[in-house]
Amino acid sequence: MIDQLNTLIKTMLADAFVSPQALPQCPNIELYLVDPSTMTRAFSLDEIRSIWENTAYWAFCWASGQVLAKYILDHPEWVRGKRVLDFGAGSGIVAIAAKKAGATSVIACDIDPDALISCQANAQLNNIELITSDDLFALDKHSFDCLIAADVLYDRSNLSFLDQFFDYAPEVLLADSRIKDFSHTHYTHLNRIESFTVPDLDELDEFRWVNLYQGKR
Repeated sequence: MIDQLNTLIKTMLADAFVSPQALPQCPNIELYLVDPSTMTRAFSLDEIRSIWENTAYWAFCWASGQVLAKYILDHPEWVRGKRVLDFGAGSGIVAIAAKKAGATSVIACDIDPDALISCQANAQLNNIELITSDDLFALDKHSFDCLIAADVLYDRSNLSFLDQFFDYAPEVLLADSRIKDFSHTHYTHLNRIESFTVPDLDELDEFRWVNLYQGKR
C-alpha cells in the first residue's frame, strides 16, 4: 500500500514520498508520513499553491492526534473492551492507539478517501485491524461505547458535532489545539499537553498546546 500512498501524495507535491516514521510521544506506533526531506527545501510559488490547495492531511501526524493517542495508550481503561469510533481519523493514529490499548473494535471514520487508505496502510504497518467508514451518518447510532476525535474543530462550524457525537456514543474523548474559548455543558477539561506535528512544521506555539476534554451525555 505504500506505493499507493506515494502516488496519492504527489497530488500535493510532485517529489514528495512517504516513509515509516516513529512518533516521539508514541514510540511504539509507526506511521507512513510525508518524508521530512521533501518538506525542508525552498518551494516555488506553484508548489506553495499546490501544497495549500491539496494538503495531504493524512500524511502528517498532527499535534492533537499524537497527544490523544498517547493519552489512550497511557490510560487504556478509556477504550479497553469497548467499541470505539474515531471521527476524523486522518492517518489513523488515534484509532491505532485505541486498538493497541485493547478496544474490541475500532471504526476509523473520515470523509477523505485518501485518509482511509492511509488508515488501512498504517494499521497493517502496526499489525492491527481497523474498519473504515467515509460517512458518520451512515453508521448506526448508539452502537459505540466511546467516540474519539482529534483536531476536528479547525473550522468553528464543526462545533455542532460536539452534540451529535452523543448520538453515537455516551462518552467522548476530544483533543484540540485550535479553539481557545472552548465551553460546552457536557464536556470537561482533562489536561493541557505540549506537542507538535510530525514531521514538525514549526507551527506557532499556540498550536503546540493541546487540550483534552471528556464528554459525557
